[in-house]
Amino acid sequence: MNHRPLLLALAVGAAALTLAACQKDPTPADAPAANTAKPGESADQFIARVNAEYKAMYPEMTSAQWLSSTYINDDSERVAAKANERWLTVLNGWITQAATYDGQPMSEDTKRQIHLLKLMTSMPAPRDPAKLSELTRIASRMEGAYGSGKYCTDDANPASCRQLGELEQVLARSRDYDKQLDAWQGWHATTKPMRADYQRFVGLVNEGAKEMGFADAGQMWRSGYDMPPEQIGPETDRLWEQVKPMYEQLHCYARTKLDTTYGKDKAETDGGLIAAHLLGNMWQQDWSNLWDQLEPYPGAGSLDITAALEKQYQTNLSGALAKAGSSNANVEALFKAQREAELRTAKQMTERAQDFYVSLGMPALPKSYWDKTQFIKPLDRDVVCHASAWDMNMDGDVRTKMCIKPTEENFTTIYHELGHIYYDLAYNPLPPLFQGGANDGFHEAIGDTIVLAMTPQYLNSIGLVDKPQESREATINAQMRMALSGVSFLPFGLMIDRWRWGVFDGSITPDHYNQAWWDLKAKYQGVAPASTRGEEFFDPGAKYHVPGNTPYTRYFLARILQFQFYKGLCDAAGYKGPLHQCSFYGNKEAGQKFWAMLSKGASQPWQATLREITGGDKLDAGPMIEYFTPVNDWLKQQNQGQMCGWKAPAATAAAKPAAAPATR
Repeated sequence: MNHRPLLLALAVGAAALTLAACQKDPTPADAPAANTAKPGESADQFIARVNAEYKAMYPEMTSAQWLSSTYINDDSERVAAKANERWLTVLNGWITQAATYDGQPMSEDTKRQIHLLKLMTSMPAPRDPAKLSELTRIASRMEGAYGSGKYCTDDANPASCRQLGELEQVLARSRDYDKQLDAWQGWHATTKPMRADYQRFVGLVNEGAKEMGFADAGQMWRSGYDMPPEQIGPETDRLWEQVKPMYEQLHCYARTKLDTTYGKDKAETDGGLIAAHLLGNMWQQDWSNLWDQLEPYPGAGSLDITAALEKQYQTNLSGALAKAGSSNANVEALFKAQREAELRTAKQMTERAQDFYVSLGMPALPKSYWDKTQFIKPLDRDVVCHASAWDMNMDGDVRTKMCIKPTEENFTTIYHELGHIYYDLAYNPLPPLFQGGANDGFHEAIGDTIVLAMTPQYLNSIGLVDKPQESREATINAQMRMALSGVSFLPFGLMIDRWRWGVFDGSITPDHYNQAWWDLKAKYQGVAPASTRGEEFFDPGAKYHVPGNTPYTRYFLARILQFQFYKGLCDAAGYKGPLHQCSFYGNKEAGQKFWAMLSKGASQPWQATLREITGGDKLDAGPMIEYFTPVNDWLKQQNQGQMCGWKAPAATAAAKPAAAPATR
């Protein structure tokens, strides 16, 4: 996740920004005078001034966000809300001024930057100072509630409380139906108090969007794609229709295997929907943790990356213990050695990811990255562990925030997050308003393009796995691993914003929030809860991006774009052969083409940027389908005789536009 384009939309705070007891809290009136119009200023001069003032105030904003994500407490929440309030007040002023230049002479660059200015936050704020302040407090409160959420089986015993990471491990590793259900229900129950806040949040951001000239916040989000906003829904529907048959085959195969493990009466609900808590992931967006059940050919071409990383950790632990002076260290020494080994392993994993980018001719990460990044979860405070990448000052101070564990999932996530960082570094020379992705899907696709190039041959070349087997069985296993994360994600990437667009435009009413959520999950993902989920729950809030107010269509588009980028870079590298076997590691020609694309930032329409790397200006799932051809053909063979597909329940009246039943 790239934190930078959100621009304080998450409203997270800064514990380090303390206020003396004699000082009053800042108010919107205390905001910088950046929103004061300059007499006689042309549109081009106005944008030049905005760029300068924006860059000057940016480090304070990002510091507030960083500290509140890594030091969650009441103080950081309060300071975060005020920092966000000041920023949104300034932004509203700029947007108001920008409107006065409608129809006046200006350069094409200025015209584009004025458009981007209106879309700088995913949280459009009302102009009324009291409502703006209320919005930032709510946003900060929801963000903090998610980061500190705990499920306690005994409220009187803190030791019984588990946070999201621990509950996710139950879903990933346990095959006990009841324990998995308990962990899933436990996390989703933590979001009940968020429901009222979210409802009010929707009203406030809609008011802000309308003041900016949009019908609602959803239309504002859809306006950032260099095409009419009403085309985004049909365009993503077109892409979904391309990839849906492939997802249905994977769903059918997984459901059959889960029926074998748990029994059809437990693994499925009515209509062939898969029970949500059995797919190894809290949101059913990544099925990689079901490898023990879904591996096509056990042991063929084994790529146990997690085991290799765990071995690396154990080596580091042995070294730390030896440095402590005893293999029989006391508890305190053992604990310190474990922490040292965890940090060392996390940094080694990150160094390995950096090496891929450097091999393409990109620069090494600055020293400050290694000094300031959060690599592992601190012990003394609550933090948001959700992985994210940060550009702190538009001038080289870049960081990532993770709670890294030695697992395959975390390893590939690091490669993904560094994609954001290298995009930031590439477009840093541009004017600040152009420092963003060509569209938000581009930003998410950069690192995932690199992940596709992490072929078995590449992993062997860096010493992480043994020399891969070259056989049909090994190929199917490798493809299945990729499909369990990449293909399984597709409908989830689509449905979150389908839900929010409906919430924003009023077609999903507050008394149907939860029902509409599950209608959409049934329609797109073919999953359902194993227990009744009434409107007393707020299950959308159990996914970070809802309380964090992060638009999600970007992730769906990124899944499509990454395969288009990948094919374009393989072509640039001169690769000939099956697409899924291509790795451009170490290829400077591919790297030069990639860096040139990244350097364009948001300075031109994304269609032009896409053409430079792929030769075409249209989103197309064809390269993704080509990549997965071997495993898709195999799945069709395995599913012969099965009733694939599913039937979603009848949609509620409040969610009809987005929840028509799927076919079985």
